[in-house]
This record gives sequence, C-alpha cells and structure tokens, in this order.
Amino acid sequence: MSKSFLKLVENSLREHWNLPAFSDYQGKTYTFEDFGERIARVQLLLDAAEIKQGDKVALIGKNSSGWAMNFFSILSAGCVAVPILNDFKPTSIHHIINHCQAKVLFVSNSIWENLDISQLEDLNLILRIDDLKIIYAKRKKLMTVPNLCEFLFSRRYLRNLAPEDLRFHQEEPDELAIINYTSGTSGFSKGVMIPYRSIYNNIMFAIRCLPPIRPEENIISILPMAHMYGLAFETCYPMCMGCHIHFLTRTPSPRIIAETFAKYTPVLIISVPLILEKIVKKKIFPILHSKRFFLLSKIPFVRERIYKTIASRMSKSLGDNFHEVIIGGAALNREVEKVLRLGHFRYTVGYGMTECGPLISYEDWRKFPAGSVGRAVNGMEIKIDSSDERNVVGEILVRGENVMLGYYNNEVATKAVISADGWLHTGDLGTLDENGYLYIRGRSKNMLLGGNGQNIYPEEIEDLLNNKPYVNESLIVTRQDKLVALIHPDLERMDVDGVSAEQLQGILQMDIDELNKEIPAYSQIGGFQIYQDEFEKTPKRSIKRFMYQ
Repeated sequence: MSKSFLKLVENSLREHWNLPAFSDYQGKTYTFEDFGERIARVQLLLDAAEIKQGDKVALIGKNSSGWAMNFFSILSAGCVAVPILNDFKPTSIHHIINHCQAKVLFVSNSIWENLDISQLEDLNLILRIDDLKIIYAKRKKLMTVPNLCEFLFSRRYLRNLAPEDLRFHQEEPDELAIINYTSGTSGFSKGVMIPYRSIYNNIMFAIRCLPPIRPEENIISILPMAHMYGLAFETCYPMCMGCHIHFLTRTPSPRIIAETFAKYTPVLIISVPLILEKIVKKKIFPILHSKRFFLLSKIPFVRERIYKTIASRMSKSLGDNFHEVIIGGAALNREVEKVLRLGHFRYTVGYGMTECGPLISYEDWRKFPAGSVGRAVNGMEIKIDSSDERNVVGEILVRGENVMLGYYNNEVATKAVISADGWLHTGDLGTLDENGYLYIRGRSKNMLLGGNGQNIYPEEIEDLLNNKPYVNESLIVTRQDKLVALIHPDLERMDVDGVSAEQLQGILQMDIDELNKEIPAYSQIGGFQIYQDEFEKTPKRSIKRFMYQ
C-alpha cells in the first residue's frame, strides 16, 4: 500500500460504510455513509466556489461531527486545512486567517458573532460549520453555490451515493496538509506546516504500536481537534480504524466526562496530565494523607491492596474498558505518578509537539520506566545536545518523518529551530538513558539562573509544591533576584475544610518552609503570591508562563 494518509481515510470509509462514525453529545449520530456524503458535497461546493488545490481553508468551532467531517473533506479536495482553536480571541483569529491567506472559512455561529468581516479581506466564502449554510459571500454569484451544488449532487449521484463514488486527492509525502497555529508558552503564534508524511507516520505508528482498537468500538473526543494531539489520536487514528467517535461538543465538565465515560466505556483514552492529576489530588490524596492509611500502610500486603483498590476505582470512573490512558502535553506530577504505578494503573506518558504532528516518543504502559516519556517512535531520532546525554542535561533534538516543513511565511523562525542537517530544536531539556528512554527536565526557556550560576528548573520545584493540600497549581518566577511562588489555591477544598483566606496565608508559608528544607539553598522559595484565578493555559493545558514573568 502507498504511504498515503488520504488512502487510509478512503479505505476506512468504504470498509465501514454502514457503521456509526461520529456522534455529538446528546445529538445526532452520523454513519460513515453520511460522512461520505458530506465529503462529496464539500468537494462540489469548493469546486463551484473556484477553490483550487493548495488553497487554504480555515475552520473554527468546538469539537463536533461537523468539524470532523469538514476537516477530512477539505483534505480530500486537495486543499490545505487551517484548524483554529475556538478559544482564541477575535484579534488572533483575524490575524491567523489573514496570515495564512484563507479563501474559505467554516465557522460556528457563536464564533462568527464576534468576528469582523471588514478585517478578513482575503475570504471569499464563509460557511456554517454544521450545515454548510452560507454566512457571507464576497461576490453575489457565490450566494448561488449551495443551489448549484445541490443540483450537481443530484445529477451526479442519480442513485444513492455509493462507496465507490468517492474521489480523493492523491497527495505527495512532502505536500502541505495542515497549517496549525500554536499558542505556546512563549506567547508567539506561528503557523506550523504539517506535511502528509507526518500525519501518515503518526497514524501508522498508532496502528502498529498502540493497543489494538476495532471497528464500532467507542472513542471519546475531549481534547481540542484544532490541536494536533487531539486531532491525530482522538479523531484521525480511530476514524481510520472504523471506530465510533463521540464528541462532547462543549467544555468537558467533570460531571459530563464521568457520565459519558460510564455510558460509552472507551477502549483508548487520550489525556493531558491535568485530568488525572485532579482526580488523584481531589479523591485519592485525602485518603493517602489520612491517619488510618498511615497506620494500615505499615502492613505490606494491606498497603499494596489499598493502592490496587484505588487504581481499580479510578479505572471504573473512566469506563473500565480502556487498554491504556496515554498522557501527553506536559509532565506528570511525580507524586501522582507514584500513586498510579503503585496501583498498577494502566497509563503511559508520551512526548510530542505540534511541530512533529505530534509524536516524538512513546512506550507501552507495561514497559515504560517511571519518570520517562518513552522511546523514539518509528521514523524518528532523538539526541541530547550535551557532553554526556545520559547524565548531563541538554536540549532535546529530534529528526525524522514527523518533523514539520517549517513555519508558514516565517523563514527566520524556521531556520532558528531546524538545523541544516534536519535536527529540530525542541526547546525542551532532558537526558537519554542507556536503553533510549527519554527523561524531560523542563523547558530551556523556563530555566532560571541562580545567583552563583546554578541552573534552576522551576518545573521541579512546582512539582513538589503542587502536592501540598491547598495548592491547585503554581509557578516559580524570579522577583528582585529571589524565587517567588505564584499559587492558585484549591478554593473548593478550602471551602470544604472551612479554611479562610487569612488561614491560607499561614498554611502556605508553613508548606514553603517545609519544602525549603528538602531542596538546595540556591533553589529555595523566598516568598509567595496568591492568584484567585486559574493561570492562563495553552491547548495542551500548559501554563502560559510568559504572562507571569
């Protein structure tokens, strides 16, 4: 079989024609046949609007069946898809649409209400994401496009659309497929150019190396599809396997997540650390920190049984039908990871970035060592830019099939991260052990320099501080040559325990004093500041550090 991502999509459509493909939360279910019909209609619509191969087509809205079907339709027509995160501000959306020179926009009503068409001069056509209704047409004759498409569809498919009627663009490996605009911790939004070879290699790795998933099995889409992690492994991969994908179509509250997981019992769960950390910190830590557990934990076989019971309860809360939970997007809290491992919970931690579409490393949950993020996936190489990659921390460099073409219309930024021999500078710091397992120490841009020239990795201090009972999340920054902890407290736990704001000050000071006894003098915390609101985050749920420096 040729190395074609679109051929994988086409084959899946034809093989699973009568099976359910996508469902919206408390909404409609679409079969693969419905999906094929949407592809045919969008292809006719783009052709009638004189959109050519290689033209940019943007789409923005919350996760939904319509979003997914339109995305695949754009690629099937040979156009370049530009997914835009629905929580971007209007100014950022205007900038992205103009920067990529998009000709068509698929958009939800709620997003469109806040946009200004006068600032979107290159757009020829704006369509509603769910039903393809025209919202705006630059030229009057484009208003007739839907009617023309309906006529052409009826004439072309006199009988019902059949699987063999579908026609897909035949891509080249290095052809541009997606421009994905990042919203990273550095604060700059760049258009990552993802080629078809990257998508294909990511999906084929999943097919060959992840636990097997089968047609009609359920997958729940929680992560934003406009980000490569969610798009690749909650949408593209399961779609190619004929799975039934359920979109929450709204902000996933704990209640909705619990209800949906219990109902559909997904076979594979893609997650960011924050989801599991919240479950463990709110439901498990109080048990582990109790006097009763302290006494029982002294008895070896009882201690082991308690941890297994905890892991079993967590598994049941997630449907208890999954092969494993794959965690990516950020580092997993060490104390949380310890609890998961002691209970033999089925989880693994991978590593990737948008610029690699996204996979760099992974290992099966039964094999990966604690603290690592796996080994290089097929088609990728990893090396550490240091004198001793096993013991001396250095920047993580990667090279291979998954690496992007560069940043769209930004040659300077591209040359700054991709060397002449193809190594991508990730900006992350780490080490590699003798078996090729990667261990991440932090972001090179986040590293702080101590007064005597010591390297301070703020993530390591934050990891310890976040385990304190009333700390929801934290940031370590420098203020007047000393380290200061910015803390967003666990307001819910404060309310339950009856802890006042004044009492919190004293508790946090004691926590920091205790922590300072455990860490070197050069990395000790010299003060703290309380933030009532959660820190601003990227789609991967990493804190936007640049906003708090």
